[in-house]
Amino acid sequence: MIIDDFILRALLAGLLVVLVSGPLGCVVVWRRMAYFGDALAHSALLGTSLSIMFDINPLLGVILTGMVLSYLLIRLQIRKDLSSDAILGILSHGALAAGLVMLAIMQSQGRRVDLMAYLFGDLLSVSWNYLIWLSAVCLLVLGIISWLWQSILAVAVHEELARSEGVAVDRVRLIFMLLMAVVVAVAMKIVGIILITALLIVPAASARRFVKSPESMAIMAVIFGLFSVLGGVFASMQWDTPAGPSIVLVSVILFFVSRFKGSV
Repeated sequence: MIIDDFILRALLAGLLVVLVSGPLGCVVVWRRMAYFGDALAHSALLGTSLSIMFDINPLLGVILTGMVLSYLLIRLQIRKDLSSDAILGILSHGALAAGLVMLAIMQSQGRRVDLMAYLFGDLLSVSWNYLIWLSAVCLLVLGIISWLWQSILAVAVHEELARSEGVAVDRVRLIFMLLMAVVVAVAMKIVGIILITALLIVPAASARRFVKSPESMAIMAVIFGLFSVLGGVFASMQWDTPAGPSIVLVSVILFFVSRFKGSV
């Protein structure tokens, strides 16, 4: 079977992203941070809008916007007069609304914006230059995750205990949030802003029943992610469906299969 060049690029891009989304997704599941993932995903639309307006790289704009949202979340949590869920809801929907308003203004001024590509991804348009850049980013993120893995685990299990053991909890939390912002930025091309959180949490949730250690769960989450990408891309080829939603749908199907198998 001969695979077209653009399909090969799509597969490689998807596989690179799940290498980093797998371990981070496990932490999101452990710490019940799915809402934070949604907030970062919504802020990605604002970052994209700002990037188009000021003519800078969209990925850079998304990363910077995610960093600002992470910083605002930490600062607002210090006051402790609102719950984290409430703060995330305000930041998430505020960023999404601002992004949509800015895109509407630019479109009214005659600037062409492919909103669907940002919302649902444009995996099949990945270029070799993008793949090179994506490889460098993913390797950097994997290196940081490996370096801080034990600290990340300690904070995920029990923040106060980790603090008493000398872990720089605030620094680890901030770095983790920044890594999440980077992953959201690179995953935007793969599954789109709307479905980014699913790529983080579904493979990790699927892996949870089959493992006995955090490391094995991270590896299994990557494996589930790999099968999701392979299945989604080939389903897209077979039935001419959008690649990003197809990947997420395969991931959800694998989740239900894993739950059924785990209960037998």
